[in-house]
Amino acid sequence: MRISVIGCGYLGAVHAACMAKLGHEVVGIDVDEHKINGLANSTAPFYEPGLEQLLRDVQDTGRLSFTTDMSAAAGSDVHFICVGTPQKKGENGADMTYVDAATLALLPHIAPGNIVVGKSTVPVGSASRLAGLVQAQEATAHLVWNPEFLREGHAVSDTLSPDRLVYGVADGSEDHPAVAVLDEVYAGSLAGGTPRLVTDHPTAELVKAAANSFLATKISFINAMAEVCEATGADVTRLADAIGMDDRIGRQFLHAGIGFGGGCLPKDIRAFMARAGELGADQALTFLREVDAINMRRRSRVVELTREICGGTLLGTRITVLGAAFKPESDDVRDSPALSIAAQLQLQGAVVTVTDPKALANASKRFPELHYEADLDKAIGQADILLLLTEWQEYRSLDPYEICSRVSSLRILDGRNVLDAAKWRAAGWTYRGMGRP
Repeated sequence: MRISVIGCGYLGAVHAACMAKLGHEVVGIDVDEHKINGLANSTAPFYEPGLEQLLRDVQDTGRLSFTTDMSAAAGSDVHFICVGTPQKKGENGADMTYVDAATLALLPHIAPGNIVVGKSTVPVGSASRLAGLVQAQEATAHLVWNPEFLREGHAVSDTLSPDRLVYGVADGSEDHPAVAVLDEVYAGSLAGGTPRLVTDHPTAELVKAAANSFLATKISFINAMAEVCEATGADVTRLADAIGMDDRIGRQFLHAGIGFGGGCLPKDIRAFMARAGELGADQALTFLREVDAINMRRRSRVVELTREICGGTLLGTRITVLGAAFKPESDDVRDSPALSIAAQLQLQGAVVTVTDPKALANASKRFPELHYEADLDKAIGQADILLLLTEWQEYRSLDPYEICSRVSSLRILDGRNVLDAAKWRAAGWTYRGMGRP
């Protein structure tokens, strides 16, 4: 099929490349000329494992192109809206500026029978409003809401082999004409056994918000348990193992640490609360306020623990922060707990060095006042304490015996609870985890 992808940021670039991989003829469209030029040369504007190789592979076939010209969408059968919905400045709600602008720009190029597919995470009710614009332009065109469920670091595999596909159509019916079209788009995934669910517009919009809220709640729950464990001398990792054996609970996302960040979970749960308030259902989501508060409190807790380990003061303490990205296998520093903690430590008088395999360029734009060092050996040299805040494999595999001679003091705070505490202590280190004795 001929497909256009409007918006070539994280979601759109990955989606365009994967649709071409599935055999479709795809044009990616974005207003950012620099981004488009890079993608046309198989250079992604962000780090995502496997993406640049995929771009090279599919562009060699001639099935994928990129442009800033919206008229290139004309002639496509399906148009995917993949632009961002950031948090509004000074508010919790989602900013729909980019989704609205992309839809309005696309309208003149929609042909009879076309399908417009929204993939952006939007406030519930947006799809019905946008569907009205699409059908006012072309009565036989349809709008579907098809939420994305990408995990940064796994986005290519999550797009090619998703764990589920959700189609939100106006009447919620399997017989809606857009369903058969999307089945053709995703034929490869469906043939591989991916389950598919057809819903109405509001349900499809709520799926992503509800899923992210549940995951955020699970993370904040185990972090709240970490606070209790610290007060009682219990071990939150063993607690998580025990309750995770219950099939009704499961072990995934029960990893106590410094909390969640990134461009999705924080802003999505805040936008969900804001939209519920607009709909008069704000009491249903009041628990998310505490989820958010627990998450933000983890950052302050790391600062407190660091001060405690360093004898009660941070002034002049040389701290090396291992990790800047909000998660490993990503260069995304949006709402990164690691960077937030590094900045707080510096404000309290510490001498902070931040290292990361991929995210330093983005981190330096966010917090230019911090000191960055790409070379791990140089970064940890003469440090008074190490803080492991992003669980990159190269940090998880550090040998506590080998690096003893490089640091000034044998102290480490494992903000992700991923290190072997016994091994580090045996090597002479003062080891501290989150919610661990």
